[in-house]
Amino acid sequence: MSLVTPLSRVLGLGSAKDGVQHWWVQRLSAVALAFLGLWLIFAFVGLEDLSYATVVGWIRSPLNSILMILTLSTMGYHSQLGVQMVIEDYVHAVTLKVSALILMTFAHIGIVVAGVFGVLKISFGVPG
Repeated sequence: MSLVTPLSRVLGLGSAKDGVQHWWVQRLSAVALAFLGLWLIFAFVGLEDLSYATVVGWIRSPLNSILMILTLSTMGYHSQLGVQMVIEDYVHAVTLKVSALILMTFAHIGIVVAGVFGVLKISFGVPG
């Protein structure tokens, strides 16, 4: 015996079985960002000043570089999940929805890759 109505079965309506995972991942990334954000705030408050040389010297520390890359990656992923939810909920035209999701995903990947590249460039002392 099934609780699915015949109309729902014919139309293919029902749970996509993906919402719970999306919800959990978004909450976990939010918790990670809370800890990483606190680390970043306390790290910047602990600097003697926020001059270019001081911040570059701070990023060159291996632990700070790793945590900064984790912060950038988690922030980009959390943002992508949130924007994806907004697009899926409020954009109803299928072509526009798919196009927006693809563009948004590539934009988030590009921003995170650029940030990680910047941290690595500073961390390894590459000029330019």
